[in-house]
Amino acid sequence: VQLQASGGGLVQPGDSLKLSCAASGRAFGAYAVGWFRQAPGKERDFVSVTTWDGSHTYYADSVESRFTLARDNAKNMAYLQMNSLKPEDTAVYYCAAGRITTAIMRSAGSYDFWGQGTQVTVSS
Repeated sequence: VQLQASGGGLVQPGDSLKLSCAASGRAFGAYAVGWFRQAPGKERDFVSVTTWDGSHTYYADSVESRFTLARDNAKNMAYLQMNSLKPEDTAVYYCAAGRITTAIMRSAGSYDFWGQGTQVTVSS
């Protein structure tokens, strides 16, 4: 599976942004899909993940109630809707996919495939 993240940009605090993750390959629907982010000088942090069928979705505490992850297996797409953005959300955002269990979904090392990242900058 090859992944390509897009949709990043420069926005002001309180604005919204929607990231997309486009996947190639017929097996996309078999994988969990996650979003991670990495700020300069920091580790890659978990943001959100959804199971292969979208039936269960989990979020980091820092984005709970502001971000929404959805997937459309028929289109080989996943989306991260980000609302009420804050300066601390500034980072490069990555989508990832893998055959993983719920127990390890929050660990970046558990994923098999990664997109190239898209920059999100929240600044006034």
